[in-house]
Amino acid sequence: MGRGIIAEELTKVYSSQRRQGWFRTVREEKRAVDGLSLSVPPGRVTGLLGLNGAGKTTTIKMLSTLLLPTAGRAEVDGLDLVRDANAIRRKVNMIAGGERMVYWRLTGRENLWYFAQLYDVEPRGLKERIDSLLRSVGLADAADKPVEQYSKGMKQRLQIVRGLINDPTYIFMDEPTLGLDVPVARELRQTVRRLTAEEGKGVLLTSHYLAEVEELCAYIYVVNGGRLEAQGSPADLKRLTRRDRQVKVLLAELPAAVNTALDAVAAESGARIERQPVPEGVLVTVRHQSDLSGRVAGAVALAGASILKLEALEPTLEEAILALADVGKPEVISRAG
Repeated sequence: MGRGIIAEELTKVYSSQRRQGWFRTVREEKRAVDGLSLSVPPGRVTGLLGLNGAGKTTTIKMLSTLLLPTAGRAEVDGLDLVRDANAIRRKVNMIAGGERMVYWRLTGRENLWYFAQLYDVEPRGLKERIDSLLRSVGLADAADKPVEQYSKGMKQRLQIVRGLINDPTYIFMDEPTLGLDVPVARELRQTVRRLTAEEGKGVLLTSHYLAEVEELCAYIYVVNGGRLEAQGSPADLKRLTRRDRQVKVLLAELPAAVNTALDAVAAESGARIERQPVPEGVLVTVRHQSDLSGRVAGAVALAGASILKLEALEPTLEEAILALADVGKPEVISRAG
């Protein structure tokens, strides 16, 4: 198994000139990626998250040799990103969402043959490999149809195998399920799990579907303004931002004894309690960093009330990412730890 992708202080600065007045031009610079360090080991899905404009796509383009970094360095299995770019291209590939990376006038089979030439895939056994890849995503019967006749799901499945045509060690997935129907997106996630668990491939994934990220990624880097804001497992990131767990209790009514019992729980734990009338009765929401569902249920029962429904909710990864991007300026206890 290889050593993985390792980036250190990777930076990309875009320069442009803007005319100011009749005779003067002003040089402007934008740091799309600013001193980013990360690693993508084999056999694992690694997430790269952030809001639009955070620098995710620029990072992927640099690591896949499509853009030269302005500063910093990176290596893929010990190969230097700049000096050994041709060798690295044989080890990596990209799968993007939005039907962007296949040619619609070519057939599915012709697309795979064309990209095999670009990646200098060994001709011996190529026909069999193309047939096998098309079968693996259910496109064998449509192999000789122009891609413009494919459905959206078929086009995305073709993009998946286009990204596998050179049997890459590392795959960059940039919003791979963008616009896909739920069954097709689920198939893609299953493919990603197989590629990492069974074939040992390393995957760097960007996605706005954070439930998908939480399901697939063992480790996540969060970037904002091109800089690393935080890193860790999904559970680490949720703890990092001190987001509250919630206990939601639905009661037919809220007698004084129950109110007193809930206030006692809040006083002892520091929890925040909200009471809201709903058509079924009263919805009580208890917020605290710890799971207080047992204490709340016990307090309500001892006070003589019947619980119609109780739900314990964990903080979401979406809340953590928004917090780390400073949306609403929530409290964050650590940065890029």
